[in-house]
Amino acid sequence: MAERATSDVSIRKAEGIDSAGFLERLGPGLITGAADDDPSGIATYSQAGAEFGYLLLWTMLFSFPLMAAMQEICARLGRITGVGIAANLKKVYPKHWVYSVVLLLCMANLLNLGADISAIGSATKLVLGGSATLYALLFGALSLVLQIFVPYRKYVRYLRWLTWSLSAYVATAFLVHIPWPTVLRSTLLPSISLRPGYLMALVGVLGTTISPYLFFWQTSEEAEETRVHAAESRLKKKPWKATLHFRRIAFDTRVGMGLSNLVAFFIMLTTAATLHASGAGSVIQSSADAARALEPLAGKSAFLLFSLGIVGTGMLALPVLAGSAAYAVAELFRWRASLEHKPKQAPKFYAVLAIATIAGVGLNFLGIDPIRALFWSAVVNGIVASPLMILIMLLSGHPAVVGQFRLPTHLRMIGWIATGMMFAASLLFAAGSIRQ
Repeated sequence: MAERATSDVSIRKAEGIDSAGFLERLGPGLITGAADDDPSGIATYSQAGAEFGYLLLWTMLFSFPLMAAMQEICARLGRITGVGIAANLKKVYPKHWVYSVVLLLCMANLLNLGADISAIGSATKLVLGGSATLYALLFGALSLVLQIFVPYRKYVRYLRWLTWSLSAYVATAFLVHIPWPTVLRSTLLPSISLRPGYLMALVGVLGTTISPYLFFWQTSEEAEETRVHAAESRLKKKPWKATLHFRRIAFDTRVGMGLSNLVAFFIMLTTAATLHASGAGSVIQSSADAARALEPLAGKSAFLLFSLGIVGTGMLALPVLAGSAAYAVAELFRWRASLEHKPKQAPKFYAVLAIATIAGVGLNFLGIDPIRALFWSAVVNGIVASPLMILIMLLSGHPAVVGQFRLPTHLRMIGWIATGMMFAASLLFAAGSIRQ
């Protein structure tokens, strides 16, 4: 009874009755959403805006409920079971399926890490001069040191603060001329084209917005919360806390995914109003290219904000990419896995995390083109996304996994719609890639 009384106090706090309630309810969902706007994502959104102007703005409004529903489903899974996606998959599906999913996730994350680290180095060079490769090495090392030596609870606070770097992209849009009536029309009235270039851009935007590594990260972080906080536990063990945590997860996830899509919207908006309007869309191959091209069109302030945003979001995305791979591999082999543990307490988990980060940095020294790395990352993500989403949806209704906590009807419906859309997007991407 005493524990349930304590739970009532927690409910009042989590519902925002105390003054700190709002901030306390933001965590894994906020960080996951912000990490989705990594330098690779910025490059995709910049290309879409630069090449097609305002025509793809509607995708952010369209993708928000799909993205939010899938991430909420993943978060619920982690909180209910106390373990991540890989561990849950092992309970139900053949091992070779799970091994294949984790292998593809690691491949995609490694390529994405390399592209993001390269973008951070290039953006820093634009602002400070010097060697982009050296900056990539320094930021990669800094990210790794923080992940290894800073306990989870402190590190989460740093990641929350890094989400503020996304405001750079909102601010940048207000430094250029925006035809707001046209923007409103393009956002509310979808423009559909069957041109191959448009379809590839559409698939790229959807694939960047709904990514497998985000599923793994948010599930693992909700599971982590049940392990590192003494008053918390998985919901299968303390079912009376379900209402509290499902409300918090829904709020946290919707705020995080809303922020993610809002920032992506403003990136496309800024590049459409400047680069597309000037006819410079064809020169954008990376996020650093977008920042560089903005300066003569939108001024020094827009250039600096865009460049610094790349660095900030990159540093936010690196631990999410490396961490999601490390959690998945550790769960696959039943290793101890927690960012709260010291390295000597979970050496294999931290070894995977270190190898992933170092390998991402290493791609920059092997002469691998970051644009090609980003393309192949998108290919692998496209291969794994829809099958993984099918498995997650089935897991979320499996009695052996979630017990009494089945998905509410609205989440089940939107989750399956999102899965179908990603399957169609993957087919379009594959068809477009074959034609190229």
